[in-house]
Amino acid sequence: MGNRLSKIYTRTGDDGTTGLGDGARTPKDSLRINTIGEVDELNSHIGVLLTESLPEIIRNCLINVQHKLFDLGGELSMPGSGYIGISADHTTQLESILDKLNTPLPPLKEFILPGGSRAAALCHVARAVCRRTERSITSLAKAEDVSTASLIYLNRLSDLLFVMCRALNVYHAQEDVLWKPGKAD
Repeated sequence: MGNRLSKIYTRTGDDGTTGLGDGARTPKDSLRINTIGEVDELNSHIGVLLTESLPEIIRNCLINVQHKLFDLGGELSMPGSGYIGISADHTTQLESILDKLNTPLPPLKEFILPGGSRAAALCHVARAVCRRTERSITSLAKAEDVSTASLIYLNRLSDLLFVMCRALNVYHAQEDVLWKPGKAD
């Protein structure tokens, strides 16, 4: 692939702008850059989750998700280029894994709180960041072109991360933490 980043600091962003994939400059606080940053943050949280003990199906899925999130960041950084990083097939892959993980879980009769095992708690953080990322990309789609497939992918990913939280608690022999309405100490 060669040396893509031979110099880490360029000073080109010192004026509060950053470069997009097409070479255009945009403010660092633009909705597009904010959304790209949230995709990056989600990817980072998944990276932290990957440091935990995980079932192989979850580990392999999350590694693939990290690559797809990088593709999504690329798609968002090149508006109008025609580059598509996320397709309907990618969402179908998430749904397949979601079904495999959810089938053996006991039916959910109560709302659950983030927690249980450390891995599940980290997965809940990734899920919450995924939801925020989904909100940002929805806002961006109202103002600029964003692929519908990307919106759907993030929505399904947040569903998958929720099911992964429950599966990780089972894997680590921990109970889901059930919400008790009105509970006071």
